[in-house]
Amino acid sequence: MRKQKTRVKGFAAATVVAALAALGLASVASAHEGLWAEFNACPSTNPEARKCINSLTTGGEVVLGEKTVPIVNPVTLQGGVTKPEERGEEFVEHLVAASNGETLSKTPQPVPGGLLGLVPPESSPPLIKELVEAVAESGLTGVNATLELARPASEIEISESNLAFEEGVALKLPVKIHLENTFLGGNCYVGSNTKPLIWNLTTGKTNPPVGIEPKHGFGGLLEFYEEEQIAEIAGSELVDNAWAAPKSAGCGGILLEALVDPVIDGQVGLPAGAGSNVAILKTTSFLARAAAVNEH
Repeated sequence: MRKQKTRVKGFAAATVVAALAALGLASVASAHEGLWAEFNACPSTNPEARKCINSLTTGGEVVLGEKTVPIVNPVTLQGGVTKPEERGEEFVEHLVAASNGETLSKTPQPVPGGLLGLVPPESSPPLIKELVEAVAESGLTGVNATLELARPASEIEISESNLAFEEGVALKLPVKIHLENTFLGGNCYVGSNTKPLIWNLTTGKTNPPVGIEPKHGFGGLLEFYEEEQIAEIAGSELVDNAWAAPKSAGCGGILLEALVDPVIDGQVGLPAGAGSNVAILKTTSFLARAAAVNEH
């Protein structure tokens, strides 16, 4: 039976946090069907996984330097959630890697303008201009930007209380952005495993450098299903505009990256300091206790 939707904010937030902590006290009789299928990739038998999470981002955008890439293809973040650890006045949980190896789905997002939007300026080396023109004339002009996890799942941090109270960091994501196109080769990235882009996403107000207007997120609406064993937080908006982005690397392949990387950087506007970039994730998340998932 459904319960009335509750906005995750303000006075109601403390009740919401308590309710999320109490997930799984009842039992039902379905078996990995319906909403329980949301947790098929949860490592629910791993003793470190106290809860299961499946979070689907269906909208928003990533502004990288001078390029804006809308999120038009759904991106999934999933796995287990550890027992909270106390960190000062906060309680932080970590992710346990998804059992199918896809903690963060590698979902391509089309870059508006494609390769033609990254056309090198007249001052570019002749070889680069010729190569771009050759690819453009062949019709292979589409460029995808794919968000990838840059560190182990255990370095993803979640704070349910910060999400509910709309303050502080609700989700910390270490990521890198893969730019994909025939001309760019298979190893064109902004950010890396050793130097990731760190997104400190909040459902509240961001804290960018002085002179940059803050963004405001939203905690979402809470609803329970399956006799209060599954919680859905719908319509959350997680934002961060205080992160920096380095120069690109690996674009054009090992033979051409010394020429192509600077062209990409010049057109995208890299490196881009803190406050020049934006991440907005519009998400719907499902959570349940791992023990309850195991019962189904």
